[in-house]
Amino acid sequence: MLTLQQIKEDPEFIIKRLAVKGFDGKQPINEILELDNNRRQLQLNNDNLAAQQNKAAATIGGLMKQGKKEEAEAAKAEVAKIKEKQKEISEKLTQVEARIKEILLSVPNIPCAMVPEGKTAADNVVEKTGGPDPHLPEDALPHWELCKKYNIIDFDLGVKITGAGFPVYIGKGARMQRALIQFFLDQAGEAGYLEVQPPYVVNEASGYGTGQLPDKEGQMYYAPLDGLYLIPTAEVPVTNIYRDVILSQDQLPVKNCAYSACFRREAGSYGKDVRGLNRLHQFDKVEIVRIEKPENSYAALEEMKDHVQGLLEKLGLPWHILRLCGGDMSFTSAITFDFEVFSAAQKRWLEVSSVSNFETYQANRLKCRYRGDDKKTHLCHTLNGSALALPRIMAAIIENYQTPQGIVVPECLRKYTHFDIID
Repeated sequence: MLTLQQIKEDPEFIIKRLAVKGFDGKQPINEILELDNNRRQLQLNNDNLAAQQNKAAATIGGLMKQGKKEEAEAAKAEVAKIKEKQKEISEKLTQVEARIKEILLSVPNIPCAMVPEGKTAADNVVEKTGGPDPHLPEDALPHWELCKKYNIIDFDLGVKITGAGFPVYIGKGARMQRALIQFFLDQAGEAGYLEVQPPYVVNEASGYGTGQLPDKEGQMYYAPLDGLYLIPTAEVPVTNIYRDVILSQDQLPVKNCAYSACFRREAGSYGKDVRGLNRLHQFDKVEIVRIEKPENSYAALEEMKDHVQGLLEKLGLPWHILRLCGGDMSFTSAITFDFEVFSAAQKRWLEVSSVSNFETYQANRLKCRYRGDDKKTHLCHTLNGSALALPRIMAAIIENYQTPQGIVVPECLRKYTHFDIID
């Protein structure tokens, strides 16, 4: 969340930047400032009462020694009144601080200066394009038909077992899925990311720490009996490793990667965009997470983009990078770049990765800090990215690599699949 210091330093700037995300920040920011003034006045009153209490308490012993019992009892009564006033102020302070936090949690991160203005995905900026230009015959099949033809993914069986959006991978389809996971993990390891295997469910504090709560509560699967949430991405448990942690400078940067299943309700999704693997409720993904000193985070963001680009180049898929406009960005992000691959059979771009810098927004929620040269603690910057999400990568490979003989396996995956073609 935004810090009080950020807001107090330049509230008009904060309101202006929030507007780039389509968020009207005037009322909440002004309310925060008013509450903070009240908080400081209450704290001042409390401090004054504490001084009065100490002064009155200091006289009681002397009065008793002097035999001035009535005056001592009066002083005790005065101390009791002061304590009662302090209790009232303390309760008000708790309420004010709780309200400030409640509002701060409801205010999104401000976009950085590089974020273009715009309201929808149509306003996103294409940064870079690469990869081969696939040429398929007119009768090329979409992946959901190819999956049925070669019996590698069964969507109907998933509906039977669970429901729509939970496919069953079979035979070479399952092996291809496993090959992609191992390929992505190996590539992350070579890039210096330490692999962790996190839980697939998290508590409420973890959801608040990375900003899934309260913003995306309706998109998460919830187990109310235990108060736990199924993770929408490994970003949540991995980043929360560093919740309430003070890192030393020599521990930075932190570079973690993790494979996990991901669970998203995707409420309201319908139509052609959800056919086959295009949008699932359960899917696999390899995530990369970084914790950085603020002055290094944008160089780290470029490294992460280069890493994802390298994966797509090795897979031989056509790709482009989008710099998201303010209106298409997530609640927590300061800047986001989406990677999309082109599906030749569907003739459309499919998102396969988002790489984001959250600056101090998540770190402030997490209380993730490092100790600087000045011996003081400072908020870290957090970053993460999909490297990569599997369903649409699978869809693009299945469609773009289809031939009359079968689906050719990208060369970089063959040492993992141990077969060259799905036929």
